[in-house]
Amino acid sequence: MPQPQRTALVTGSAGFIGFHLSSTLLNAGWRVIGVDAMTDYYDIALKEKRQAMLCQSRSFRAINDRIEQPGLLETLFSDHRPDAVIHLAAQAGVRYSIEAPESYVQANLIGTFRLLEAARAHPPAHLLLASTSSVYGANPDMPYAETDKADSQMSFYAATKKANEAMAHSYAHLYGLPTTMFRFFTVYGPWGRPDMALFKFTRAILSDEPIDVYNHGKMQRDFTYVDDLVAGIEKLIDVAPVRPTDGAAPPEGDSLSPVAPYRIVNIGNSDPVPLMEFIAAIEAATGRAARKNLMAMQPGDVPATWADTTLLRRLTGHIPSTSVADGVARFVEWYRDYYDL
Repeated sequence: MPQPQRTALVTGSAGFIGFHLSSTLLNAGWRVIGVDAMTDYYDIALKEKRQAMLCQSRSFRAINDRIEQPGLLETLFSDHRPDAVIHLAAQAGVRYSIEAPESYVQANLIGTFRLLEAARAHPPAHLLLASTSSVYGANPDMPYAETDKADSQMSFYAATKKANEAMAHSYAHLYGLPTTMFRFFTVYGPWGRPDMALFKFTRAILSDEPIDVYNHGKMQRDFTYVDDLVAGIEKLIDVAPVRPTDGAAPPEGDSLSPVAPYRIVNIGNSDPVPLMEFIAAIEAATGRAARKNLMAMQPGDVPATWADTTLLRRLTGHIPSTSVADGVARFVEWYRDYYDL
């Protein structure tokens, strides 16, 4: 007999990662309830195009509203009883959190609280929430492992995400909600956000405009291609944490909580790339040289990130495989096509 169709509720479904994840789940046979506020943090037309593509599937339903709206999520949980909830909606951006911190309180703190309350009232089989590599903050020891201390966040954005982790752990402990937190590492690829480096650099290089290169280019990032990231999320959906038996210690290297069905998982490429090498990949893909405006480090930023993905591999067998050269080339191809260049 055919298996009944499973339902996923994806917040931030018209966003960069949410769009790719929703597309992947729809192609895998899921019914997807997508919630997105369609805010104007960046070009709404890009979000509208992503959502329109998702709406071509009869298994997708779009809800355009803010997750912090009282009662919205509880009604959606009650009406649709999702098997999996993937919470990606957030106010993103390190530097913007310095300019407009209150938007992070509303979306990241209050919005996540509303989601946790809805999950408490109508528990899904697995609750999965996005965090960020930024929570590792000033920790100089790399690669970052999920069991490393992460108490020195350097931006308000990172602080709200660390707060989300603590909030979700408390609900997992109090109400037995199987919960996985993802720590994402510098995601890039087609349909990406215009405020991110790859988008800004590509646009500037193709327009023969200078690019701002912070810390004089002495930076490294664990650039993670969006398809690799989404594959990791999809595989983790069916690996819900189980509360350890009383007194049992989690396996070595596992971030599983000793008191809750709760786990943190890094999703990265585990291969830090120097910023200048990343720029060189854009130059190769565009066929043009970048005019570099070398600048000091920006407030709230960190010089390097590097994910230890041992736990992801152990849980799912997933190993990200897209090289920066290939991933950047695919983005530039999409960018030229989207903007008819």
